Amino acid sequence: MTPKGLEYLGGQTVTAYSSCHLTAADLEVYAQDVRARDTHTDDEAVDVRTLGQLVLDTLAHLHVSRGRIDLMFVDQAQISDLNLEHMGQSGPTDVLSFPLDSPGLQTSGEVPVHLGDVMICPAVARAQAREHMGSEAGEFALLTIHGVLHILGHDHAAPDETRVMQQLERTLLATLGFAHPDAP
Repeated sequence: MTPKGLEYLGGQTVTAYSSCHLTAADLEVYAQDVRARDTHTDDEAVDVRTLGQLVLDTLAHLHVSRGRIDLMFVDQAQISDLNLEHMGQSGPTDVLSFPLDSPGLQTSGEVPVHLGDVMICPAVARAQAREHMGSEAGEFALLTIHGVLHILGHDHAAPDETRVMQQLERTLLATLGFAHPDAP
């Protein structure tokens, strides 16, 4: 696939080395690996199609019937910049979500509701996978679901919110074929 220039948050232009566009009824997912080429090797590739499909499956299980989510895989420098700019935290993190439109928003014509963007840093995900989810596949699934839940308004700022969000994550992981190590 020929890399294409993409507009990145903050107005920076980046290149997608791996991307796919998935649809199901009125749902759309654009999944893109936009990491700088010198930050990873080919054996560290991200399966953008599988994780994009996980976004569609998560939305379907949550009865979201209309909208678009962009799923982007970024390097540590990119996620560090976003983390500082939007969260006031320095250093890389595993996942950031940027909710945009509400799932209930009505748009005219063929314009999809852009629910938001999920940014995942594969380097951070891989570094914490063994201790967190036990496998890279499980970690990428958890971070993808976690990001989608944030897009849909879930949070973990308060203990009650944390319990609800974590239970929903465990349920979705199990439903979609991933075992969470803390599941009862």
